[in-house]
Amino acid sequence: LPHSQRGGQKPIVLVGGGTTKVGDPSGKDASRQLLDEEAIASNIEGISRVFGRFLTFGEGPTDALLVNNDAWLSPLSYLAFLRDYGRHFTINRMLSFESVKQRLARESPLSFLEFNYMILQAYDFLELHRRHGATLQFGGSDQWGNIISGVELGRRADGAQLFGLTAPLVTTADGKKMGKTAAGAVWLNEDLLSPYEYWQFWRNTADADVGRFLRFFTELPQDEVEKLEALRGAQINDAKVVLANEATRMLHGEACLAEIQATAASLFAAGGGGGGGGTASLKRVKLSADEAAAGVPVVDLFVSLELGKSKSEVRRLVAGGGAKLNDVKIEDAALLISTASFEAASEIKLSAGKKKHGVVELAQ
Repeated sequence: LPHSQRGGQKPIVLVGGGTTKVGDPSGKDASRQLLDEEAIASNIEGISRVFGRFLTFGEGPTDALLVNNDAWLSPLSYLAFLRDYGRHFTINRMLSFESVKQRLARESPLSFLEFNYMILQAYDFLELHRRHGATLQFGGSDQWGNIISGVELGRRADGAQLFGLTAPLVTTADGKKMGKTAAGAVWLNEDLLSPYEYWQFWRNTADADVGRFLRFFTELPQDEVEKLEALRGAQINDAKVVLANEATRMLHGEACLAEIQATAASLFAAGGGGGGGGTASLKRVKLSADEAAAGVPVVDLFVSLELGKSKSEVRRLVAGGGAKLNDVKIEDAALLISTASFEAASEIKLSAGKKKHGVVELAQ
C-alpha cells in the first residue's frame, strides 16, 4: 500500500469490524474465537495506529482512507441480502476454494457462520467499489478465493470490472511460514512486542533470508540491497543489523534506535556482562524491597519476563544449561532471587539462551 500511494494511487485500508463477528475458513483446525464489541473496537484501534505509521491519511486525492466494513454489514437485512446477492453464489463454486476443501478433507468443523465469510468479503469489495471507487484488492494468496468471489459479484451485480492481486505468504529459506500464531507472532504493537524485541527478530534472520527480507521489509535502493546480500561470513551480520534498523525505523521511528543499539552492543559485544547500562530496551520486572528480602523463585521471574512459557519449561532450560543470571549459568532451578543477588547493582539480567534477555529491577 505505501508503494501504491507513492505511485499516485489512493489506498483504502479495510478493517473487518463486521466480519470479525463471523469468523473465517482460514485453514485452521479450530474456529476463530468470536469477539465482543469492546475487543473488536480495541483491535481496530491498534490496527489503525499501525497503518498510520506506513501510510499518509487525510483528505487529499492520494491520502489513505480507513474504512470499517461494520458500517454496511451490521445494518443489512438478512432476507433482502439473500434476495439481492445470494443468487450470485453457488455452493459448487464455494466448495472449490482450497481453504474450504482443506477443512472438509480434515473433517474439521466449518460452521455456517464461517461459510458466509466469503460472501461477506465479496460484498465488501462491491461496497468499496460503489462507495469509494475501489477496483483492485490486495491480499495474501490464502485470500484468493474470497477476492475472486468479490470480482465475480461486482461483475454480476453492477457490471463492474474489478481486479485482485495476491502475493504468496512469506516463508523462510527452510520453507517455514512466518507465523501469526500467539507462540510465534511478530506483533507490530509495542505493547505486545517491544521495539527491541522487534529489532532482535530481524537481527536474528537466517543468512539465506537476508537479501529477500531486505527487499520485502525495507525501502532500501536495489543496488544497496545487492551489496548487502553479497556479504559473506561474519560480515553478513552487518547486513542483518541494517535489516533490523530499517524495519524497526519504519515501524517504531528513528528515536528508539539509539537505545536499541546500546542494548544490543551491551548484550552481543564480546564479554558483555550483566545488568546495568545498555539494557534499557529489554523487558523488565520490578521487585519490591519486601519481595527481594523474602526471595522470589528465579523460575517465576523467567516466566514473568516471557523467557519461558511455563515453570516446567524454565526448569528444563536450567537443566540444559541455557538459563543465565548476568551471563553466568544458573545451576539450580530452585534458586531464589533476593537482595543479595543484586550485590551493589540496581538490576540483574536473566537470559534464556543467547538471544532472549530480560531485566529484574530492584525497586528503590
